[in-house]
Amino acid sequence: MKSFRILMSAALLMLSACAHHQRVLPEIVSTVYSTYANPDAPVYHYAPVFLAHNHQASYNRIGQPSARYDDRGNEQIYIDSQNPTIFFLKKNFTTPKGRYTNLIYRVHFPKVPFSLIPFYLTAGKNVGLMVVITLDSQQRPVLVTTVHTCGCYLAIVPTSFLPRDAVPVKWREKPIRVYGEKLPWLLDYSKFQDPKLLIHLRPGVHRVMDIEIIGKKELQDFRRFKVIYADLKPARELEKIPLDSGYTSFYHRKGLLKGHVKGSVKPLESIFMSLISLDLFVGTDKVYGDHREFGNPFYTSLKPWNRNASDMWNFAAFLEFWGWQL
Repeated sequence: MKSFRILMSAALLMLSACAHHQRVLPEIVSTVYSTYANPDAPVYHYAPVFLAHNHQASYNRIGQPSARYDDRGNEQIYIDSQNPTIFFLKKNFTTPKGRYTNLIYRVHFPKVPFSLIPFYLTAGKNVGLMVVITLDSQQRPVLVTTVHTCGCYLAIVPTSFLPRDAVPVKWREKPIRVYGEKLPWLLDYSKFQDPKLLIHLRPGVHRVMDIEIIGKKELQDFRRFKVIYADLKPARELEKIPLDSGYTSFYHRKGLLKGHVKGSVKPLESIFMSLISLDLFVGTDKVYGDHREFGNPFYTSLKPWNRNASDMWNFAAFLEFWGWQL
């Protein structure tokens, strides 16, 4: 146990070091990704808007998972940044206090480029991010959860609709620190008639560097925002990507990498983090699904004994594990 704590401390120091980011310069006009308007569908109404800093670099652009054959006839999965797509999944869950609905949004980027200064531990291809908006029985957003599709860099942020007795016991009204990033401790939806969730993405690593609520009309200010509209598609389409005259899955369906995104192994994370997590493919992006089908829990704690308890698929148990009392 003592040796594990030493390894964990070293890993956390490494993660903090890799989170030492260069200052992001403000942009006169920010590029944001948004879905098309559809006021009759909650999945459109609550869809987050993603602000991509340094959009000029192709690896900072949201794209569509795609497939092709390389020169040797091998299947190749890549992210087509010319066709931005946001994938969604709707999932209900219950707790002793009530019934809730998760609106789950998933986006992918071509890669995190290799970099020594700053050091990008998460360098690799086909990387992704998920944003989960939890609605209560009155269809009000009470929680916003952000996590990379490897299960890392988790943040759970309450909103002004969440009852005060639902926060963790040790909750503090201070910025949430997530390995070098500072996020707000509360998202106040009550100040806006037509609120939109704006997710700021750090260039290069695609970390969530800020979250804010803005009025929908603000996005129409062309002096501040350049809006790129992304298709909104069901997450099940990730398992049926067109390939020539047939289809292929975004995920490995068998073998050691079952349940992981094809082409998304992170060599640096495997080298530095696999020992403490007891997972050779730690950091590799994965399916958000039932581990009984995919054999791959979407765990959010590096401690091996918490692998199932921190699995985000069972959201009620996941919230309880992290101290939330919905």
